[in-house]
Amino acid sequence: MKIADVRYGSRDVELVVNVKELGEIREVKTKYGRTVVMNALIEDETGSMKLTLWGNQIDKVKKGDKIRITGGYVKEFNGELFLNVGRNGTLERL
Repeated sequence: MKIADVRYGSRDVELVVNVKELGEIREVKTKYGRTVVMNALIEDETGSMKLTLWGNQIDKVKKGDKIRITGGYVKEFNGELFLNVGRNGTLERL
């Protein structure tokens, strides 16, 4: 799958992308307790989108990395699509 194919509500997304930018880490309170979250800008040859990284996922990526996301899902926030790895997905540096 490519970023151009990703739509709101997509599930079981598998992408190989480059990490173009990393956002700021912020602390949030969820139903599971307090954790940290960060948005990263990812891209491939078809486009770019935001990737939401939670907790220890943040330590797995650096700007310029090529990563594979498996089992991701897509949400929309403020009119923008965000890819999430989720609890059942994987994020791997290549």
